[in-house]
Amino acid sequence: MSNGKANVVGAGPNGLVAAAVLAQNGFDVQVFERNAHPGGAAASGSTLGEGTIVDLGAAAHPFAYGSPAFAHFDLAGHGLQWDFHDYPLAHPLDDGPSVFLHQSMDATSRQFPADRKIWRLLHGPLVRHPQAILENATSPLLGIPPHPVLMARFGLRSLPPAKLLATAAFRTRQAAALFAGSSAHSMLPLAHPFTSGFGVLFGSLGQSWGWPVARGGTGSIIDALLRVLDGLRVQIHTGHQITSLAQLPDAELTFLDTTPRQVVQIAGGQLPPRLRRRFERWRYGTAAFKVDYLLDGPIPWQDARTARAGTVHVIGDAAELAAAEHQVASGKMPDRPFVMVVQPSSVDASRAPAGRHVIWSYAHVPQGYAGDAGALIDAQIERFAPGFRDRIVQRVDTSPAQLQAWDPNLVGGDIGGGSLSGTQQFFRPSASLNPYSLGVPGLYLCSSSTPPGGGVHGMAGWHAAHRALRELART
Repeated sequence: MSNGKANVVGAGPNGLVAAAVLAQNGFDVQVFERNAHPGGAAASGSTLGEGTIVDLGAAAHPFAYGSPAFAHFDLAGHGLQWDFHDYPLAHPLDDGPSVFLHQSMDATSRQFPADRKIWRLLHGPLVRHPQAILENATSPLLGIPPHPVLMARFGLRSLPPAKLLATAAFRTRQAAALFAGSSAHSMLPLAHPFTSGFGVLFGSLGQSWGWPVARGGTGSIIDALLRVLDGLRVQIHTGHQITSLAQLPDAELTFLDTTPRQVVQIAGGQLPPRLRRRFERWRYGTAAFKVDYLLDGPIPWQDARTARAGTVHVIGDAAELAAAEHQVASGKMPDRPFVMVVQPSSVDASRAPAGRHVIWSYAHVPQGYAGDAGALIDAQIERFAPGFRDRIVQRVDTSPAQLQAWDPNLVGGDIGGGSLSGTQQFFRPSASLNPYSLGVPGLYLCSSSTPPGGGVHGMAGWHAAHRALRELART
């Protein structure tokens, strides 16, 4: 076991997992976080008033539930509990009932008999092996995946643009809408190659273990990680903004849970010139405009079953969704944006005072969008839930600029650590078999700008820390 020292800058899930891996391997670890509480974009707060729990960043967690890193550290044994809705996902339609992603492929595909066969063909192998497919999806892309045969089957399904696959494969609007909505989690226009991979992945996880919410808020995931770190004697310094490596104590290893923009600010003078140029050109993608609501009752969806879904994709059919995402990627704000709604308090009574409901939502908006999308979000929900506005007791609107002010990793409102368009989908953050190394001995990047990308799963921190330990052992 090592007696070395390590620093971690940033206390999001990736930074905290990296710290836990290092401490478990004998390092004396210190974590430095600019905010008053750890968590990054996985924090929760009471922004809607006393007695409310609001997820300030992510809300529903198909990746966190199956995360190999979280399983290794036994977050369930450290107090983390999950809540499941009757349906992982609902997708309302204008002229008929909502279509649902069930926690069962058979139940899902029974809603559209004409597309039942192709739906099962697309999702079947992944639904049968959810843990294996998640391990593949959360591993570095450049390398041998843990389950190569399954990865090959997933890759074939991932290649087509979601817009093309939805049009060519499905005969019903219901199946096409359900698939397109899951594909939109790529934060890319649906004509972009490989967007089908997101549709297949999110759909398959929903039809196996669902898209659960953390009981007591997403911050409960962080609280469980903090209990792990406390047992490993990791020191966490909150209210410490690091702007230069010179501020950190001497250590053999230093990990940055930041995006490339902050890496340049903190360590730019020490980076190899080629890597620094790459980081200076790093592209940030589609942004989120977030609105949290406190309601005096559940959302009055036209299809009442929709209130029993954890997540709701609010947009209309697949063609409307594709058009909206294309506009956003082109820098234009659509009149009817893609809106994602999460309804946690229908299964977790701790989220709101009795009789009230906390609703989490965001719209996809252009990078750095400076307008006010709150009214557009209201209108999209009202479109499928007449009377929704009348139930609003309180709201908090958060623009892309405000998201970035809260968490500097959310540059221009980008919640994924950088666009997945072009080469950035494969070379995150650079074309390297060791994407975590910053080209300086002992200095590593462990954020969502590295594989496997965005999401609350801690796997970037897991892989970065293990890569550093292997390199240290070799030297």
